Amino acid sequence: MQIHVISPGDSLWRISQLYNVPVDLLVRANQIPSPNRLVVGQSLVIPIWGRYHWVRPGESLYGISRQYNVPIAEIIRINQIADPSQIPAGLRLYLPPAPRPTVDIAAYIDPRITGEASPQIVDSVGENLTFLNIFSYAVNRDGTLTPVIDQPSIQAAYGNRVAPLMVLTNFEAGTFSTELATTLFTNEALQDKVLDAAIQIMEEKGYLGLDFDFEYLGPQNRERYNQFLRKARTKLKEKGYFISSALAPKLSESQVGVLYEGHDYRAHGQIVDFIFFMTYEWGWSGGPPMAVSPIDQVRKVMEYALSVVPRNKIMMGIPLYGYDWTLPYVPGGRWARSISPQQAIALAARYGAVIQYDPVAQAPHFNYFDEQGREHKVWFEDARSIQAKFQLVKELGIRGFFYWVLGHDFPQNWLLIQDNFIVRKRVR
Repeated sequence: MQIHVISPGDSLWRISQLYNVPVDLLVRANQIPSPNRLVVGQSLVIPIWGRYHWVRPGESLYGISRQYNVPIAEIIRINQIADPSQIPAGLRLYLPPAPRPTVDIAAYIDPRITGEASPQIVDSVGENLTFLNIFSYAVNRDGTLTPVIDQPSIQAAYGNRVAPLMVLTNFEAGTFSTELATTLFTNEALQDKVLDAAIQIMEEKGYLGLDFDFEYLGPQNRERYNQFLRKARTKLKEKGYFISSALAPKLSESQVGVLYEGHDYRAHGQIVDFIFFMTYEWGWSGGPPMAVSPIDQVRKVMEYALSVVPRNKIMMGIPLYGYDWTLPYVPGGRWARSISPQQAIALAARYGAVIQYDPVAQAPHFNYFDEQGREHKVWFEDARSIQAKFQLVKELGIRGFFYWVLGHDFPQNWLLIQDNFIVRKRVR
């Protein structure tokens, strides 16, 4: 695939001529609602096998070969280059796709939010998934589990050869509860009751694994959580189930904060089959405007994780959403609104904004003024930011990656998966 960024004066007709791709195919691939209202700075995925590169002054075939991981001889052969030492600036080279690694890809879905549309959402993207994490069964203080309407999503998962994972949480009264976790982790009988209840549900509904998403545990629950997971592993492996956990994005073992101190990367790496590292929410709805998943910060988390967790157990998190902040940001004031990448583009088009791209965070952003004259700041994900994350996954050689959360329409993402990876399927 080719990523094209809209410049002033661009039109879909011009882009179609540039890449020899029909206009209607560009519209369908990128789900462009208003083809005559392109946004400067908007990124489009060009659905071609391979990509084009226009030679810049001073470039060599050696440098281009290294950039795209395509052998020089192959570039010369395909493009019928008579003199490899003389390639003029502006020459268009066709580059075949590089080899694609095989990875696991997972995505969370919250049927409480997606509702009756959940199975259709799974069907629309299921070919690109290995696991579907269904959020969530919340632990109650008496050891029972608050259910979620999950059967339609499970059936859709199997229809697409996707392994459904049951997600267990310490979610209570709309938030993650430290007190609830402490109650569970200090009561062996309660732990057995919770795990037995979870396994019974898994057997009845066809889940293939249990994903533990226990957050805001505090330092007092660090080793207690490890012990709980060891008990869970024994029970789950007797049944042949996967066991996984979701962990906050830490930069070191000693990172302070109630969100971080209860998560022991090294121990989880020894206990569970794989870990979903939640590498997002640097920019969050209650905080100041910034990229949700800046690649420089994601890399730091991944590098720390790789120092203590086996490479084949690491799943890197990618957000399928962005935020719209109303300025000026005031701590404790108005919270940012969650939006999809498609909604972000629509906002930029509506208010005539120009999309910028932060080269450090590798993320798009823009400002606009609404009808009341209030300034807004939007950070979101696009094809460029997703491709940057895919490159990091390939560079690090980790097990794969996952998304939070399905239900936000982002067509370029799924096209780029097919261009970059072979999706491992664990359901026959």
